[in-house]
Order: sequence, then structure tokens, then C-alpha cells
Amino acid sequence: MANTILVGAQWGDEGKGKIIDFLTEKVDLVVRSQGGNNAGHTVIVGGKKYVLHLIPSGILRRGTMCVIGNGVVIDAMSLAEEIEGLRKQGIRVTKDNLLISDCAHLTLPHHRALDRAREIAKGKGKIGTTGRGIGPTYSDKASRVGLRTGDLLEPARFSERLKVRLTDGNVQLKMLGVAPLDFRKTTVEYLAAAKIIAPFLGNTVVYLHKAVTAKKQMLFEGAQGTFLDIDHGTYPYVTSSNTTSGGACTGSGVAPNRIDKVVGTMKAYTTRVGEGPFPSENEGLGEFLHGLGREFGATTGRARRCGWFDAVCTHYAAILNGIDELAVTNVDGLDTMKTIKVCVAYKLGRKTLEYPPTDLDTLAKCEAVYEEFDGWQKDTTAAKKWNDLPAKCRKYLQAIAKLSGAKLSIVSVGPGREQTIVL
Repeated sequence: MANTILVGAQWGDEGKGKIIDFLTEKVDLVVRSQGGNNAGHTVIVGGKKYVLHLIPSGILRRGTMCVIGNGVVIDAMSLAEEIEGLRKQGIRVTKDNLLISDCAHLTLPHHRALDRAREIAKGKGKIGTTGRGIGPTYSDKASRVGLRTGDLLEPARFSERLKVRLTDGNVQLKMLGVAPLDFRKTTVEYLAAAKIIAPFLGNTVVYLHKAVTAKKQMLFEGAQGTFLDIDHGTYPYVTSSNTTSGGACTGSGVAPNRIDKVVGTMKAYTTRVGEGPFPSENEGLGEFLHGLGREFGATTGRARRCGWFDAVCTHYAAILNGIDELAVTNVDGLDTMKTIKVCVAYKLGRKTLEYPPTDLDTLAKCEAVYEEFDGWQKDTTAAKKWNDLPAKCRKYLQAIAKLSGAKLSIVSVGPGREQTIVL
């Protein structure tokens, strides 16, 4: 398998964790390059459920090296808990299968507190963040005042720099009416987490360069989705990092000319979490999917907003990311539908738009133009091959792939590894 970037082609939650886990069988390394513990990948192996937030899904495969790159923001306490939690589930986590960049920025308690306080202060204008402190962490990074994982290796230096950042953070929290955070308590907690994380820290750029030279096969694991990208998403209702394929290079230090392929993951319908315009949103479809126990966030448990498949967005995502192949997930979620709609264009007054407008107010005024497809009304969860799928299901999948502008390569009909069809 070539060096591959896997990205979400919608608003995140496209089932990337399952597809990454499936593809990992053919790679030597899995690399995470952006985002933080606001992401959540749910993987089911042998009937056992694993929810991962910072550690790449490759950790569930023996013999696979997992790398957390410089572009990721790390809550040390959350990562330490995740490592210990996986170990309790019988998953091996050692220096032999996990390496963490010593340049990755740290998410600290005041980042989380600021994130939540700012959301409350915005009222109806809130972004809908997870409250995990991701935005404030990236803000400190851009302002060149952030702390990095490498600082944890020097307790005295970390304590000194933390005091400066926490003092500044407490000033901001006071202005927002939030009680100040305790410096001593924070220092003790983070230095305790540092003891667990420290053995995994190192120069990931050099490690990945050596892996490229040795012709190792790499899979770059995306977090969130294209339309949550800080530059190309539905701004300001986005995350604070580059979730598109270019972000994998800057967030890992691997040069673009070392990448061979981009795979885009998308659901057979569309979902998003948080606020912002959503042209194909359909309340009835959301109630139906929630009633099936589907579409609740792996990180927050929040019910996701649901809508029909939006080909306008996925086609734009294919352009932005240079998507070569598509992996379509959650096909089984539509198994009982009699009629399925696909958004093929937007209507803006008398204009028909083939691409999503970049202006948020304009996007909010857009109405979805639909084509209807007959549902297959048959169970797909036991399908092992393409021809096992109902003819109407195959027709639907071929149509949404063509509308998206990329080749269909993987179809997922359930959460298990075995419920995956390769074309």
C-alpha cells in the first residue's frame, strides 16, 4: 500500500476510525497530524469497542507503529489516561509502537476553561466546540507563547513557563467571570502525567524521514473533516487546525512529494456536530437515525445533526484534498429507507450553485436541490462482496461516487472490521 492520507470529506464523524483500522493491516506506520482530544475514533474489533481520542487507530494492530506528529495539540492528562485505559483493555502501548512529537503543543487547564467560558459568553452565536480547549491552544501556538510536550522533560522549566501562562489565563478567566485555576494543583497533575508520556517523546520528523527512506508504508490519519478546516471549512463554525490533506504534511513534517494517494471517507448520508449552516439537514432523517441508536458523538455523546448526502460538499472536498479514492461508510443506516435523497446542487434565489459558497451568510440562504433514489430496503450488514449488495444499493453508491468526482474503493456496512467491502 502506498503512502496514503485519509481525510474526512464532510463535517467529520465519517467513520474514519473504522477505515483507518481496516487499512492499517497493509501499512507499517499510522501518523496523526492535527487536532486534539476533541476528535474521537470508535473502532470495534472482535465485538470489543475501543474509543480513541489522541492515539492513532493503528495501536489496535500488532506490529504497527503509531506516531503523533507536531501538528497535534496534546492534553497530557487526557493522553496519559488514554494510554492507561488501553493497557487495561489488554492493548500493548510501549515505545516500540508509539512515538509522540516533542514539538506538539500542550493543552492546559486554562485552555479548557477559556474554551467553555467563551462559548457561554457567545450565547446564540456559539461555535459549538467540544470545550476541550483546542482553539485556545492553537491560539497560543500562533501567538508563540505555548508550551510544548518537550517542556515536560524539564520539570523546573515547565513549572516556570506554566506559571506565566496560567497567570495570563487567570486574568482572562476573571474577565469572563470564571474562578482562577490553582497553579500548584495544575503543576502536580501535569508532571504526574509527564511521567507516563515522557518515554514516548522524540523527534518524529527524523523518525518519519528514516521510515520514508526505508520504504516503509505510511497512513496519515485525519481528524475531523474537510468542512471543519480552519481555512476551507464553514468558517467560523470550524475547528482550529487544517483538516484537509495539506495539513498532514505540515503536521507531520513529511514532504508532499512523499505522498502517493489520498483517500476520502464519507457517510452514505451527511452529519455534523455544532452550529453553522447545513443545507441538506433533515430533521426526520435525524430522528430516524437517532432512533436506531446512531449518530451520537464518540467524544461528547452529543446527538449529531443529520441530513441527506450532500454531493455539492463532497465534490468540493475532492477538489480541495485531491481525493483519489472514496470510502463510503454507514451504508447500513439507510437499509430500511424507501426513498433516499441526494443534494446535487444549491439554489440561491434564481441561481444554481455547483460549489458551496465561502461566505457563511450566503451558504445559510442556500436551498438544497435533490435527486431521489429508490431505497433497497434490504439488510446489507452481512454483505462480503460488491455483488452481495442489493442492486439499488450499488446504483446509489455508484451515483454518489460519480457526483463526488472520485473512484469508489471501499464500502462499509457495519462497525466491524469484517463488515468492509473492497472494490
